[in-house]
Amino acid sequence: MHIETTLVRSGVAKDPRTGSVSTPIYQSATFEHPGGVSTGYDYSRTANPTRTAIEEAIAALEKGATGLAFSSGMSAITTVLFLFKPGDHLIVSEDLYGGTYRLLEEVFNHYSIEVSFVDTSDIYEVESAVRPSTKAIFVETPTNPLMKISDLKGVIQIAQDKSLLTIVDNTFMTPYFQQPLLLGADIVIHSATKYLGGHNDVIAGLLVAREQSLGEKLRFLQNSAGTILGPQDSWLLLRGIKTLALRMERHQENAEKLAKWLKEQPEVEEVYFPGLPEHPNYEIGRGQSSGFGGMLSFTVKDKELVSHILGNLKLITFAESLGGVESLITFPAKQTHADIPEEIRNQLGITDRLLRLSVGIEHVEDLIQDFKEAFHGCYCK
Repeated sequence: MHIETTLVRSGVAKDPRTGSVSTPIYQSATFEHPGGVSTGYDYSRTANPTRTAIEEAIAALEKGATGLAFSSGMSAITTVLFLFKPGDHLIVSEDLYGGTYRLLEEVFNHYSIEVSFVDTSDIYEVESAVRPSTKAIFVETPTNPLMKISDLKGVIQIAQDKSLLTIVDNTFMTPYFQQPLLLGADIVIHSATKYLGGHNDVIAGLLVAREQSLGEKLRFLQNSAGTILGPQDSWLLLRGIKTLALRMERHQENAEKLAKWLKEQPEVEEVYFPGLPEHPNYEIGRGQSSGFGGMLSFTVKDKELVSHILGNLKLITFAESLGGVESLITFPAKQTHADIPEEIRNQLGITDRLLRLSVGIEHVEDLIQDFKEAFHGCYCK
């Protein structure tokens, strides 16, 4: 079955008693045991039929054994980190979401989980970072916000040779464009708030384990910690995911056109978009993904232009998050990556001249016109 069909059929025919096409919202904390026998649902922290529908959907989309739905992307990542114990060492993409950096550096370091942040787009850096205590490699690809692409096959091969777990944050690409489990990754994570929900109206996280045994370990941790997605939000996520294919195609089409336009602007120093042929890992991206997504970043030559752009955009919204139908622009150094020390940010390239753009599904000419007016409306150097 093609992924477009799987997406549309997510959550369909889950209530044979009534024939409801849409999965009902089972707004119940507990469930009766008819005749003293469990129906398979006892208490909604452990399992809820609406949550089961989205968990089965993401497992099918990512081609994994077990899907789990969480109250946020960060709660999904936290639950994965519960797999490790004091003294364990993780290799993690250096250019990644600031919230993940904060969790590792300011929370899990207190429990003696050691982390090496490396450029995972450089396979030699990854291999050189492996220690006897290393237990996993955690990769964002493309990275946030500099859109670096890691060679998933190469990273996974290193992990398998060393008996390590490979964990991939697939938020930017979604299973529509990239399926890391098919390449041998062990766990895929999504901030489902983003493209999977798609409408900026739900906070959610998802993960999928390739093997059932690992999935059951994660399910135990989820149930124990209570990091679950409620039935209302599970339904919203099911509703949103049905149009993922249509949305991702438009996101990508718009992002490519906008990236090419930005490259031609004299005020722009560099554009980071994996779909540009001059991207250093363009060929690797083409080999492991069927598309490049709808995210891009760019640096301007003059830092004063940042506030000018943010203050003069009228259509594109200056707000955190990404992946919704509306275009959003973010200033990573002051927003999503503010918890990363300035020295490290500048070293990575997350400077005070960098802007990140989640390209929505509006007409691209309107987006370009909005930038034209913001760039040139009243800016004088």
